[in-house]
Amino acid sequence: MLTGLRRWWALSPGERGLYLRLVVGLSVIHALLATMGYVRTQAMLLRHVGHVPKRSAIDSDLPSAQRLAALAAIAGRRGLMSATCLRQALLVDWLLRRRGLDPVLQLGVRKRGEQFDAHAWVELEGEALGQAAVEHQPFS
Repeated sequence: MLTGLRRWWALSPGERGLYLRLVVGLSVIHALLATMGYVRTQAMLLRHVGHVPKRSAIDSDLPSAQRLAALAAIAGRRGLMSATCLRQALLVDWLLRRRGLDPVLQLGVRKRGEQFDAHAWVELEGEALGQAAVEHQPFS
């Protein structure tokens, strides 16, 4: 517990606020997926991006987006509930769109032996966010 508190206080005040918003956002995404399913949830999120003008990513956007994805992964592991990569990716995609960016939500699969494994992630400017290496093949 003490290590967790140290990590919490090591975050900047802005990151602590963002983390709390991510925890709440992941809970909302979870409820939306449970009640509406993936297609309707994604469509609703896209409708509620707001009237933010689209812009090209600048140099500071990629590190900021990487940090957002990293905090979403932490919130997904340590938040109110365990949130899957799909929930995290939907939320990160939505938040980046609210910043005026144009991320790509990827859904992919890989086969290890006889087992299939699905994964969701977000890419910005062709770079996977919050991923050491993506081993999954994205769906077309």
